[in-house]
Amino acid sequence: MGLEKEKLDTSIIMDEDEFNRSIEPILSKKGKVYAAGPDRDPNDINLHLKVGFEDVIGEPVSTHSFDRVWIGSHAAFELVKFIFYRLLSTLLAVPMAFILGLVFGLLSCIHIWVVMPVIQSVMMFLPSVQTLWRTLTDVFITPLFHSMGKCLSSIQVQTTEN
Repeated sequence: MGLEKEKLDTSIIMDEDEFNRSIEPILSKKGKVYAAGPDRDPNDINLHLKVGFEDVIGEPVSTHSFDRVWIGSHAAFELVKFIFYRLLSTLLAVPMAFILGLVFGLLSCIHIWVVMPVIQSVMMFLPSVQTLWRTLTDVFITPLFHSMGKCLSSIQVQTTEN
């Protein structure tokens, strides 16, 4: 009898309410563990990265594994994803932020101090280039094509069928 009572004490009984196949973290059902921080992606630039367990693994109605296997694989997926992301972000976040800061700082500096002054200078210089181009065209190219047109206008082409 003591054995039976011990088995009852150690058995896990899950109601259908507790067994939820959603992507909510397991700890969230016991209350707020931490306060929700500010939205770190307010522009939703990484919306395609919101991947949950059901987005990767799905069992059709005709084939189901054991419930404990499903729960265990769901928990393993979420835990490994969480730990691996935290580990990689710990190792790569600061160096990548440093490198990207350098890259975007360099691009901003080049754009502000090189590209835009060159574009503005070219835009200021273009009216005089346009006047010069029109003059050269009127002096050399227009008379050339007018004379070629007059010479070639006397040519007549006739087609005959044999």
